[in-house]
Amino acid sequence: MGSKKEQEAMINNDYPVGKEPWSYQAKRFIYNRDNGAFMGRTASSWAKIWTFYIIFYACLAALFALCMLILYYTLDPRIPKYRLEDSLIGTSPGMGFRPMPNDSNSLSTLIWYRGTGKDDYKYWVDSIQKFLEDYRKPGSTPGRGANIQSCDFDIPVAPGKVCGVDVKSWYPCTFENFYSYHYQAPCIFIKLNRVYGWKPEYYNDVEALPDEMPTTLKEFIRGEANKSENYLKTVWVSCEGESPADVENLGPVHYLPRQGFPGFYFPYENSEGYLSPLVAVHLQRPKTGILINIECRAWAKNIIHNRKERRGSVHFELMID
Repeated sequence: MGSKKEQEAMINNDYPVGKEPWSYQAKRFIYNRDNGAFMGRTASSWAKIWTFYIIFYACLAALFALCMLILYYTLDPRIPKYRLEDSLIGTSPGMGFRPMPNDSNSLSTLIWYRGTGKDDYKYWVDSIQKFLEDYRKPGSTPGRGANIQSCDFDIPVAPGKVCGVDVKSWYPCTFENFYSYHYQAPCIFIKLNRVYGWKPEYYNDVEALPDEMPTTLKEFIRGEANKSENYLKTVWVSCEGESPADVENLGPVHYLPRQGFPGFYFPYENSEGYLSPLVAVHLQRPKTGILINIECRAWAKNIIHNRKERRGSVHFELMID
């Protein structure tokens, strides 16, 4: 219980300085009856510090808003500030493909399915259909497709317009035909990544095609040149097996609607309703039961190919059980 003197001190809250019990110190910190302080500060002290922090954070918020306003006026919602050589993307566009694998590993590029039953290839068909939704329904794009026109090599794109991409007529690479997956002859859609303001430099001289270009593509380009020189204004596409064994296992390849991206889709300028041009690669008779490594390349004078960095090309694997 303690001495009588300590008991009297507990009753009167009269302790020697520095020897107060912790419970007394806590109560005294919360509220000090001697000077009316709450949590160590008087009412006037609390008022001063709250006033300071309100003014401080108000000035901080105003400074942040001013910086954002200045930044907003230096940016254009459609035109990137840094383009081509000044940007991280650079001047050589990469490529992409669809459908993409449904895999937790984002680096996976394997297209794999077994059999010819609808459930076997359903994911791949649905994935392509979702990707092509804006192409099949141009009205779903910004501007509701009002500025989309049908383009041709002989008809320049009108100012403020963009070229449409009609994927509905690319049989057998159509939804009604399940993109030919049920025939174990799947269609893979290839696209060129968007680079604002990039203009392709075409191979206008069929006698000066690069040595590394596939022979079949060279022959195709020469055939197109005989039809019209305007057809040479194309970013050409080739898809081949990466190794001799892959070339043999891949079999014949057909391209829809043609073997390249027509030049009238370039340059990309972020216009409303713009849809990237596509090439449907129909693998007509790939060998089943074996993994096939496939590389597709885009061909223009100013496209640099780098297999390691996947510049100017795209890689994927196919396996059909």
